[in-house]
Amino acid sequence: MDYKGRQRRLRESLPPNRLDGLLVTHLPNIRYLCGFTGSAGALLVSDAKSVLFTDGRYRTQARAEVQGDKVVIGKKGPLAACAEWLRANKSRSRMRRRIGIESEHFTVAERSRLAAMVPRDSLLRPAPALIERSRTVKDAAEIEQIRSAVLLGADLFDVILKTTRPGVKESEVAAELEYAARKAGAEGMSFPTIIAGGTRSSLPHGRASEATIPSRGFVVCDFGVILHGYCSDRTRTVYVGAATAEARQIYDAVLASQLEAIAVVRPGVKVEQVDRAARKTLQKKGLAKYFTHSTGHGVGLEIHEAPRVAKGQQEILQPGMVITIEPGVYLSGQWGVRIEDIVIVTEQGCEVLSPTQKEFIEVG
Repeated sequence: MDYKGRQRRLRESLPPNRLDGLLVTHLPNIRYLCGFTGSAGALLVSDAKSVLFTDGRYRTQARAEVQGDKVVIGKKGPLAACAEWLRANKSRSRMRRRIGIESEHFTVAERSRLAAMVPRDSLLRPAPALIERSRTVKDAAEIEQIRSAVLLGADLFDVILKTTRPGVKESEVAAELEYAARKAGAEGMSFPTIIAGGTRSSLPHGRASEATIPSRGFVVCDFGVILHGYCSDRTRTVYVGAATAEARQIYDAVLASQLEAIAVVRPGVKVEQVDRAARKTLQKKGLAKYFTHSTGHGVGLEIHEAPRVAKGQQEILQPGMVITIEPGVYLSGQWGVRIEDIVIVTEQGCEVLSPTQKEFIEVG
């Protein structure tokens, strides 16, 4: 990973935002900038240097993972260590140092504690989402990591096909899936696995429960894995029993919606146009009112990243952006269908990273 390049670009963004430094506390952002994967840390990036603050649990790990940056092991936690370092390295000028904090990830209590500890020459200021903006466009190394995670996750679909049977608990299907994921090398799941059968398929985020798979109906299966820190995300919907003509029509409508949205993805397109394409297709079938969430989101070190692919969002797609396309239709208390793939924006258009197996599948 090009940690030096990422930090250099961050430093270049500080003066235009009237900052002398940025205190990074959101762990995915710390990992993005320096490679540290511990659960406690703070990274101070200034115009001259970067310093990672952590505690004694990560003494060996931090020095192995963080290359080129100073590592400070504090006794009272990362924020206290940072404040102590700022006191020991006071500004030589009479101007106050403007230290940005990640306002999206910094609590009021944390800011109050830090403000009471830093020297008087340091002024804490809320900073815009500088790192998140950079993370929206993935470099070649990140794309390969995401591709590997997607392929590992895609191979797990066979587990779902083998275990999804009437009378089996949703939680049992999820457990078999997650066990197979860890055996295959996944570090964990990107999010709590969604296995929602029958009427529960109408819940867009119907996490696997103790409910049993019904003898007939849709089962929404939404899952993803973490590999080398990067997430995958995939949704497939299967049908238990012999499908009705209506079930097939509904599934085909959602699939058509997804394919139309994918066809719109290319550089220069606003993300709201992708969302509009998905909804327009469902509108023709009279199903748009049952599509109750956004069409997609960015994926990377976190399962939900910018950009948000939704109505009114003006972000312009660029090569290297990685997003999900996941339209769905949900009729409360009856059924639900969702189909999702991860897509990368390329110079010419886009590439669907996950295998494109999306035919209607009957199980049980």
